[in-house]
Amino acid sequence: MKQFYTVLFTLFTLASFAQIPSGYYDYATGTGYELKTQLKKIIDNVDDPEINNTVEVEHMDQGYDAIDTFFATYDLDDYYETASNTILDIYSENPDGNDPYNFSPVTDECGEYSAEGDCYNKEHIIPQSVFSSNSPMRGDAHQLLPSDGRVNGFRSNAPYGRVDDSQLSSQSGITNPTQNGSKLGNNLNSGYSAGYTNEVFEPIDEFKGDVARIYFYFVTRYEDQVSAWSTYDMFDGSSDKAIADPFLTILRTWHEMDPVSQKEIDRNNNIFYNHQSNRNPFVDHPEWVALVWDTDPDTENPTAPTNLVASNPTGNSIDLDWNASTDNIGVVGYNYYIDDVYSATVLNTTTSNTVLGLSPNTNYCFKITAIDAAGNESGFSNEACETTLENTNLLCIDESFENMPANSSSYSFRTWTGDQGITWDATDARTDQTLNGSRAITIRNGELILNDSNFPIEELTVTTQRVFSGDSGTFDLVINGSVIGTIPYGDSPVTTTIPCNINNVVDLSINNNSNPSNRVMFDDLNWSCFLLSNEEFTQNTFTLYPNPVSGNHITVNATESLDYEIYDLLGKLTLKGTSQNGEIHVGKLTKGVYLIKLQKGNKTITKKLIKQ
Repeated sequence: MKQFYTVLFTLFTLASFAQIPSGYYDYATGTGYELKTQLKKIIDNVDDPEINNTVEVEHMDQGYDAIDTFFATYDLDDYYETASNTILDIYSENPDGNDPYNFSPVTDECGEYSAEGDCYNKEHIIPQSVFSSNSPMRGDAHQLLPSDGRVNGFRSNAPYGRVDDSQLSSQSGITNPTQNGSKLGNNLNSGYSAGYTNEVFEPIDEFKGDVARIYFYFVTRYEDQVSAWSTYDMFDGSSDKAIADPFLTILRTWHEMDPVSQKEIDRNNNIFYNHQSNRNPFVDHPEWVALVWDTDPDTENPTAPTNLVASNPTGNSIDLDWNASTDNIGVVGYNYYIDDVYSATVLNTTTSNTVLGLSPNTNYCFKITAIDAAGNESGFSNEACETTLENTNLLCIDESFENMPANSSSYSFRTWTGDQGITWDATDARTDQTLNGSRAITIRNGELILNDSNFPIEELTVTTQRVFSGDSGTFDLVINGSVIGTIPYGDSPVTTTIPCNINNVVDLSINNNSNPSNRVMFDDLNWSCFLLSNEEFTQNTFTLYPNPVSGNHITVNATESLDYEIYDLLGKLTLKGTSQNGEIHVGKLTKGVYLIKLQKGNKTITKKLIKQ
């Protein structure tokens, strides 16, 4: 399967972070485990003649219960929501859209819980069982984060790792992946996570570096105790290296792929000045991770990727395939160069990717290099070039809802990647109902939201039906903030088509249930698009018939021969030619929805074509 990649930049600025006390790290000297021991003395305020109490601080290890007040005061979501006065929970935060649920400080603190979204409690990033719930580890604010109570229990004492999506864990009363994409399952025994196969927990990419830097802090502050905790799979029983392979590779990779955030900087300062008077040095100086754990640095470069091929262009994407690189330790990802300019780093060992976000009718030349966990980079692959298609605004949707989260009868936030690789959100929605013999999203007092933009839409079609009790009603189709039409529903399935004719959709949603207590299924949602041109035919110049077509040809009632191009829903050209005596042969098309573009000179028109 091709993997669509988003650009992931791994460079971070090693600027001096604000509010580190002057002189705090003056005695952080040396490299390797010597540096780690010096940092332990500093952050644990060890009385040592070499440190000489340069910064006069007295630890305020206030204990486990005191963290409740810290959470309510300093762990608020001022980073992804604007002044939300809600708890920032790494297991429920959606950095790119609406959170599936939110927690109010204090009032939503657990108690009892039965489902995800009920309440928040205290998550020990290093489980309490590792250190027998002893102090000060149990109450150390640097390793305690607020988290959804149900997801906290779902993770339990599992190590952190890279989950194999084909081996997800199952537990009653919770979806997996969870509502923000965190997941539990067997570790993926390949790439940078090779060497472990048991159950692990994986947070979303946004917070992987946070988790890694907490581990580096923990094994540094508790350097004199960690050797006794070797029953925990993430620890190796030593005082110096402390973190076992392959978890050290996993954590170092996460540290590199998710740089220090403003959230971490602010939290570090608040812990120091307002709670327990010590700091996480790997937030203040992320470069120290490599200085400490590169005691026998890997200096060998991976081999260069070979046989790079660029193919399957659309108006905004090109597929890349290549032969894998090798390395003495292991390849963790590839750097992408477009026209000899660095573009992105993707931490994944797959050898196929689709480059998105390209301009139409443009020639692109690609090279890639391989990287390992130490940052060593191979030489360049061969160069592969391809030209994107001319179709500029082609994106048509045919959403079956088959990729929704697992069946659930509860009403909650749902998010999934649809049939065309686009992300959908649904609020106050359940996923266990069927319509037209297939899965359907059921929405109550919520909305269906498309998380994409900058595409045209000619007309939208969707099938609805009210489920359970209630009466008939309507939803609104809202595009770019305006109501374009209404979508009715009732006891029986209703298929509605709404003309739109909008060239640039910025946002699209289906919302405003006329009776918010009615529960309404949505299925078979699709829309047709059009291709922009200098001059278009009028819509009634010709007709195509039969449409839908089940045979080998369609007829165009045009008096002249017309050039035609037929595109699939991803914008890839599947057939082209010239109509002969009003006929276009479509026998090679498989079943599905297409766009057919007819052209005479500089005049074009595009219509939807259905092959049965």
